[in-house]
Amino acid sequence: MTNDNQYGLALHTTSPQLGLAISNFQSDPRAATWDLGRDLSTHLHQHLSEFLLPNTWSDLAFIAVAQGPGSFTGTRIGVVTARTLAQQLDIPLFAISTLAAVAWSVMLPGKEQLETSHKRAIALQMPARRGQLYTAIYQQSSQGSSLTPLVPDAVMTPDIWQHVLDNQNLPYQLIEVSVNLGTCVTSVLELAYVDWQQGKRPHWSEALPFYGQHPVEQRLSAVPI
Repeated sequence: MTNDNQYGLALHTTSPQLGLAISNFQSDPRAATWDLGRDLSTHLHQHLSEFLLPNTWSDLAFIAVAQGPGSFTGTRIGVVTARTLAQQLDIPLFAISTLAAVAWSVMLPGKEQLETSHKRAIALQMPARRGQLYTAIYQQSSQGSSLTPLVPDAVMTPDIWQHVLDNQNLPYQLIEVSVNLGTCVTSVLELAYVDWQQGKRPHWSEALPFYGQHPVEQRLSAVPI
């Protein structure tokens, strides 16, 4: 992305906190959050339209969205909105894991940490239904520019998750993912930009919400989108 007028836009709706971010990755980054709770679906489009200003939709080169895990309704609203925008604008849409975005926000190293930060793994757990946990383990790439999933996003019982942790060969930091995740929207945008720089241009139809279900149930849940 070399044109100053080409921006990336990110949406984060997987929690009661709406997060929006926009940047041209050179001189004009902006981000904002709103604690909307159950009113997220009511106010999302208004906040989005106002937040975009003074930019216009034609300034966007790509869109990124947090795809879950998280709130079923909030995640669905965000993915549907992002898919609709990307389809209408005919631009790529990057679906970024909620847990990966949290890991990235924790890992963001200071300059003095660049050489050693990639050796640290981040284990994440977030409450799911029926006493289960959304889980994942990420490690920063050796170049420090992206993430490598050591244990992909999944739903596990606490016992199985503990077994996974006990069998890790690398040192890790365990993170309890908070309820309000909108502030991680900048990480969603940054991870998408990494993929953009690598030449990836995912079609909007490839972006599906992650609810932590069996793959068949996942596809069925996404049919109406």
